[in-house]
Amino acid sequence: MTQTQKSRIIYLRGNGESYAKIAAEINISENTVKSFCRRNNIEVKSVSKTQNCHECGKPLIQTEHKKKKKFCSDKCRMRWWNTHPESVNRRAVYKFVCPVCGANFESYGNASRRYCSRACFGLTRRRASDD
Repeated sequence: MTQTQKSRIIYLRGNGESYAKIAAEINISENTVKSFCRRNNIEVKSVSKTQNCHECGKPLIQTEHKKKKKFCSDKCRMRWWNTHPESVNRRAVYKFVCPVCGANFESYGNASRRYCSRACFGLTRRRASDD
């Protein structure tokens, strides 16, 4: 495959053309086009005009036949979830009382947790080593 054919495949695939149409235009096998695109991570992308990032509002670039994105980056995703904890559907929340300070605390996903913080855990360790 020549460099001209490769650049043409990249251009056409970027514009949303199918493997079959690209192969017919360049006069090479459809499987050659498909394998070239997969090896080089060339995907059909489209800009969604109706969907924006939940956090920053930037338009999202959606890839066809993939799960729809809600956020433009991991940074935006983490920022949104940290500012909207009420939206998280947490089923495994356990309530405890710390044996050191007596504080009530919750633990998500860890039913065997004993202490409310590393500081209380450290106090218990120091008390045990003092004895």
